[in-house]
Amino acid sequence: MDAAAGIRRGVPPGAEERVAELYWDAFGRKLGAALGPAGRGRAFIARHLHHDRAVVALAPGGSDVVGVAGYRLGGRGLTGGGVRDVLAGYGPLRGLPRLAVLALLERTPGPRELVMDGIAVHPDHRGTGIGGLLLAEIAAVAAAHGCARVRLDVVDVNPRARALYERHGFTAVRTERTPFLRGLMGFGAVTTMHRTVPAGPRGGEDRRR
Repeated sequence: MDAAAGIRRGVPPGAEERVAELYWDAFGRKLGAALGPAGRGRAFIARHLHHDRAVVALAPGGSDVVGVAGYRLGGRGLTGGGVRDVLAGYGPLRGLPRLAVLALLERTPGPRELVMDGIAVHPDHRGTGIGGLLLAEIAAVAAAHGCARVRLDVVDVNPRARALYERHGFTAVRTERTPFLRGLMGFGAVTTMHRTVPAGPRGGEDRRR
């Protein structure tokens, strides 16, 4: 485990492009239909991030972001940008079908529920325990906001991510077959997973550890 990695709540100022790069590296196939090509998509994500809807891992001894986990809570997720932003960025003709694709990816939290937007770790730091640290901090954020559980979706073509979630207390509750999305986004099924959150101290302040 890369125990020297620092875990921080919130995207540090100036790290927007780095976070967008990590996110695109992990989810570019899924996001490409809505926000591609890659360079344009990364720029859109960086421009519309909600800084307070993520926990990040910082490289040992520095401020470089090497991992990020986004989440949706209180009507906002890490990746922002509304209808006007998409239409302004891609134009009305190209923007409207992109909005339809983004609607397929939308996940709304239920009562006392935090929904993860995704987790991404730089290739050079995978297998060092950073994913587990990010998941633990997400659970702490959920507890601080009075949530009873964390919810996420994992696609069938990412068994490594599912194994990580299972090791850290997530349980599969249902699988939805989506063969119509295989050609568009590269996956044919989505499994929803839950992790119960023990009650903890309230308060949503940023913290480092």
